[in-house]
Amino acid sequence: MDLSAIDLNHVPAHIAAVMDGNGRWAQARGLKRTDGHSAGEEALLDAVHGALELGVEWLTVYAFSTENWRRPTDEVKFLMGFNESLLVRRRDELNELGVRIRFIGRRDWRVPKRLIRRMNESTELTKNNTKLTLTIAFNYGGRAELVDAVRALNDQGKAITESNIEANLYDPEAPEVDLFVRTSGESRTSNFMLWQAAYAELVFIETFWPDFRRQHMADAVAEFQRRERRFGGLNG
Repeated sequence: MDLSAIDLNHVPAHIAAVMDGNGRWAQARGLKRTDGHSAGEEALLDAVHGALELGVEWLTVYAFSTENWRRPTDEVKFLMGFNESLLVRRRDELNELGVRIRFIGRRDWRVPKRLIRRMNESTELTKNNTKLTLTIAFNYGGRAELVDAVRALNDQGKAITESNIEANLYDPEAPEVDLFVRTSGESRTSNFMLWQAAYAELVFIETFWPDFRRQHMADAVAEFQRRERRFGGLNG
């Protein structure tokens, strides 16, 4: 990975990634959509390695949205099994790399109990790791997260304030997103990290997710560093 264009003292602390284009990648090759999801596994692991090399502290990836339940039943079933097997295959490797695994999203009746067990096992195994927090957004929607936060405040009898909402997000410990990356050439956020990415720099990449590699992440970070972040104010 070429880091010559990057100031390693000012990398984004938190990168969010929409792993888009698996189905189109597969269809372009005459394969099944599910083959594209399988191919995306290597991209995810390479992205993790890239984040570690860059010194990124948090990487959050969009694995399955609350809207993805609308996809064909066979594809949804595949994704449930694939994500379970991915955790079983890769969690020891991630643990050895010093990666802490977390999950955000609703754990409702639609998510198989066996998959939830794998999630809990992976979180417990890696809970003391400190090199990188890999957060997997599963059955996640930004609007759903905000609804759930407000419901929690209502149950607690607390005021609806920004600080109280932040304290009731799925992972209150996670910092705000600095860099938001989406692959496949689509230029939208798709209900991902709506609160946390309010002031994130958005970088849209033409490459389909299965072809995403750590150099793409490095290039996105270089683009991030070229921008002037004002957070609604004025600089200079």
